[in-house]
Formats: sequence, structure tokens, C-alpha cells
Amino acid sequence: MMKSGFRALGVAALMLGVASVSAQAAGSFTLAYVEWSDAIVASNILKTTLEDKGYTVKMVPLSAAAMWQAIATKEADGMVAAWLPATHAAYYAKLKDKVDLLGPNVEGAKIGWAVPDYVAINSMDDLKAHSKDFGDKVIGIDPGAGLMKASEKAITEYGLPEKLVEGSDASMVGALKDAYSRKEPIVVTAWTPHWLFATWKMKYLSDPKKVFGGDESVNTVARQGLDKDDPEAYKILKNFKLSLDDEQAVMVENEKPGADPVKTAKNWVETHKDKVAAWSK
Repeated sequence: MMKSGFRALGVAALMLGVASVSAQAAGSFTLAYVEWSDAIVASNILKTTLEDKGYTVKMVPLSAAAMWQAIATKEADGMVAAWLPATHAAYYAKLKDKVDLLGPNVEGAKIGWAVPDYVAINSMDDLKAHSKDFGDKVIGIDPGAGLMKASEKAITEYGLPEKLVEGSDASMVGALKDAYSRKEPIVVTAWTPHWLFATWKMKYLSDPKKVFGGDESVNTVARQGLDKDDPEAYKILKNFKLSLDDEQAVMVENEKPGADPVKTAKNWVETHKDKVAAWSK
């Protein structure tokens, strides 16, 4: 889920279309995010929470690299999509002195390769002998993402003949949906939280070499100085927490025909007032 380079800085500035001064203006908040299902849910819930406090919130979709850079350069005030300790490790290592890491907002996250439960194999080691059953390919997401980097390493470490197919969250899910409907073998790059696990019966392939690491957390990151410039927004960001069940339930709602992620986020906030109120304490 992470881009390989940091040349996206210029793109970030262009897409944000705001100077750091505007990001710091009282009563306004610029929220950077990546267009992954989980990040869309968390970012819209945070946006709704801040708006209910009177903030004008601008959400800006960026690549993972540009998202980190936007926080480091103060072109955005915060984000809630930092996967650590492994997936976004390179970004954090490069920028840790320029951002404020506030800690996990979702615990128990995970990345790896997943297959439908009707598929006989159960581990990465099994895949080599059955590669042709899967067309010698693994369906991936956006090129350069941290999950894709780990997948390239997995192919090498396990000596697999698989080709890693680049795409997006949407294209990966589309391929999975089609294969599942036909009960055909398929391997996809996957992560938790993701609504696909609540929609289809799926299983991660075990990873004895630990190429994909262990449990991860999704973290909140703020621009440096936000704590002094806007203590109220900083407090909400620091206290912002969701459970895997919270996030995946909203993700499933977002996949229903005609669903609006802004409205599903508002509905969640409305029905979880006690939890949301705790973020401001």
C-alpha cells in the first residue's frame, strides 16, 4: 500500500490546491486519504465528527506516498490511513521527524494473499505446486503499494512462478467477484479491514516465512504544530478509534447499490454518539 518513491510531492501539492497557511486556518481542516475501502470509511467518519464541531473539512484523495508528504509539508492537517509497523515503514522512516504520529485508530489489521474457502490450498508453500490452477497469477492492487512490494518479495522468497497483476482495490474486487461467482480458483492481495471478508467466505494463505509480517495497526498522523494551532482538532484526532467490526460494517454498507460513503458515515456517527463524544474528551 505504499508507493516506491517520494516524487509524488509535486502531485500532492497540485491536487491539494492549497497552501500550508490555509490548512492551518482556524475552523478549517484538510484531511488527506487514500482511496481504499477502509480509509474511505474512517476518513468520512472523522470528517463528519469535525464538521459537527463546526469545522469546514476538505478531504483530498492521494496516493499513499503523496498522503504522507502532504502531512510532512503541512499541506494537509492529518490522515487516518498510516499502516504500521511494516506496510508504511519506509514512509515513516523517511518522514518521522516531520510528522506527528498519534497512534493506532484501528488494531488487528493485516495484509497477505487470500483465496476463497472453496480453494484447497491453505499456505504460500502450497501455491507453487498448484500455480497453474490460478493461471500463474495473483490479482493485485495499485502498483508500488506496500502490499504489492511485500507480494513481490513473497514471489521471490517462496520461488513462485506467479505474475503479480497490477490494478486497484476496485479491479481486484471485481476479479474476485467474477471468479467467486463461477467457483474458480483465484488468489488476491488482501488486507483487513476490508469488506470482502464480510461478503465472501475467504481465507488468508498462511505465510510461514512471515513475508507479510504479523498484525499491523492503522494509525493517525497529524502535521507538526497542530497540537498548538488547533488543540480541539488535535484532541479528536488523538482519541479517534474504530474497531474492525465498526469499520467493516460500514464498508459493507458502502458496497450496497446507491450507497453514499458520506451518508453512511453520518449514520454511523449518529448511532454511535457515546463513542464519538469520547474522542473530544
